[in-house]
Amino acid sequence: MGLFDIFRRKAKPSSEASESTVVSESTTESLVETSNSQTEASVSEASRVNESSLTTSESETSLASGSQSTSLSEVSQDSLASISESELSASEVSEQSLEASTSESESTETATSETPDETVEETDTATTEEKYDQGLKKSRSGFGERLNRFLARFRSVDEDFFDDLEELMIESDVGYEMAVRLSDELREEVKLQNAKSTQEVSNVIIEKMVELYEEAGANEDDSIHLAEQGPTVIMFVGVNGAGKTTTIGKLAARYKQAGQKVLLAAADTFRAGATEQLEVWAQRDGVDIVTGPENSDPAAVVFDAVKKAKDDHYDILFVDTAGRLQNKVNLMNELAKMKRILTREIPSAPHEVLLVLDSTTGQNALNQAKLFKESTDVTGIVLTKLDGTARGGIVLAIRNELHLPVKFVGLGEKVTDLEKFDASDFVYGLFKGLVNVQ
Repeated sequence: MGLFDIFRRKAKPSSEASESTVVSESTTESLVETSNSQTEASVSEASRVNESSLTTSESETSLASGSQSTSLSEVSQDSLASISESELSASEVSEQSLEASTSESESTETATSETPDETVEETDTATTEEKYDQGLKKSRSGFGERLNRFLARFRSVDEDFFDDLEELMIESDVGYEMAVRLSDELREEVKLQNAKSTQEVSNVIIEKMVELYEEAGANEDDSIHLAEQGPTVIMFVGVNGAGKTTTIGKLAARYKQAGQKVLLAAADTFRAGATEQLEVWAQRDGVDIVTGPENSDPAAVVFDAVKKAKDDHYDILFVDTAGRLQNKVNLMNELAKMKRILTREIPSAPHEVLLVLDSTTGQNALNQAKLFKESTDVTGIVLTKLDGTARGGIVLAIRNELHLPVKFVGLGEKVTDLEKFDASDFVYGLFKGLVNVQ
């Protein structure tokens, strides 16, 4: 079963729940009517007359509504060539109204689910999908608007269609390589030529994107590698402002809550306030921290931290490093020195080197990742600030062009909004409402 089938699996429970609700309501109404008929026969008689009139009126309204629905359905099945821009605009308005209604409903569900009486497992399961949904809302909306505008310009699927589709994908930050491959492979898709409505064309495009994304991650390992014995050491690298320190603070809280003994190493000794910022996180999370004087040797801090982690039997050590540009030789040499110290003290360390990227920078984040991958042994990506950008497509580019696993994603500002990356939740959150499967 492919990743695209997530849309069918999500749609099926909704329809079953709807049918169950109808049956339940019908049964309840039947019981109420029976009770009323036994105790107040004369009143029931009058009520039935009134209800009969009301039912007749409602039936007429329902028939009129059904007629309108049938008319809209017929319009939606017209060929791409015959759909006018005015018709598509009306369709967009309808879709936007539906999305707004859905958003209000989901917000209510989120508020209801966040109750302290629920078990941690149930709360995590419920809120993870909701966080992906809300965190990717800007990306989903932005991509949907661009796709709708793109489809409105074309009357047929020709060479210009594919050239412009390629540009659309690049603008959506899915990466140049994926954009070209998507355009090339869709040219060969016979069913795209047979797609008649804009919805059918949209479905085919998105299904192919998901297919390529899934194919690129076939052998991907997005798990966090833990030490078989002794402390697990995880280093964090990236440019200033990407969110390294905040990511460490959130992960420390996550692992502390899971029962792990956590230690932080403040090896970003050059940036003003960096050590103090990590100390605040350590105090908030209730974990220990190793620091050094400002402008001191970061490698010395790492040595003290790894020694403490071993001697005091910590489960996990998070190492914060100075923000560095990947083309600064001295800083990259400093990073290599820290890694040598870790390996000398714990031969299998560091167990992870996570590159923290700011998703709001779009294509620049992809370029950073390429250069960091060339200069150091990056094992995975932490993608921050996804909730604040319409550039969620960068996840597709990272997997397809770099073959680096995204291991965590930032979906909000709260400590609990840093989530383990889940491909199914990501794909559903990014394209929800843009795909129509029956």
